[in-house]
Amino acid sequence: MRLFSYCIPIDDGAAPNPYFDICTLAICKPVIRRVANIGDWVVGVGSKNVGGIDYSGKLVYAMKVTDVKTIQEYDEFCRAELPGKIPNIYASEYKRKVGDCIYDFEKDIEGKLRPSVHNFKNRDTDLGGINVLLSTHFYYFGDKAIDIPPHLTEIIKQGQGHKSNSIHHLRLSFLDWIENSGFKLNKLYGNPQIKIEFKQSPDGGATTCSIRCKNDSMDESLENESI
Repeated sequence: MRLFSYCIPIDDGAAPNPYFDICTLAICKPVIRRVANIGDWVVGVGSKNVGGIDYSGKLVYAMKVTDVKTIQEYDEFCRAELPGKIPNIYASEYKRKVGDCIYDFEKDIEGKLRPSVHNFKNRDTDLGGINVLLSTHFYYFGDKAIDIPPHLTEIIKQGQGHKSNSIHHLRLSFLDWIENSGFKLNKLYGNPQIKIEFKQSPDGGATTCSIRCKNDSMDESLENESI
């Protein structure tokens, strides 16, 4: 088991996507998506300034990876079994707008971008992650992010990149804390910290994730601890 920790500059319900009883990380964080395996834990820590609110030092979500699929396999899975994750930016329900199955491989082997939270500028970063991480064992707090206890503050990550090897010694302590704090599995304790107002862009996508994905592009050039 490995523990990955990173900072979420924009928690908008897309990455992670905690809806439909499965928490998924299908876009952004390409390095973590490439290297994480079943049984690993991914932890998202809050950012310092999210719409004027300081979430730093707080746990936004934690997921145990229970399945790993390629992006192509995830598209097939969603079309067959999890259609709610396929984005519909015109839907009335917010969770349908921010679906993270944004690449359609049914008739395009390279993956056709669906109208979604991303546009073509995000394509290389998204597809460079290769995999989608899925979890049926997760905790999501969103705008009700909780304090990380003092003995685990070393897992807190701010800025680009992520932590893994440097917090390996804390993995069991983190697991003991999150699993024994009385939180119910797979319950959404809060809403996304930011809700997207979708505006159609000239290339057919939405322009909502520029800050988050700029950070992810920088992550690719950093020396990440897990690889």
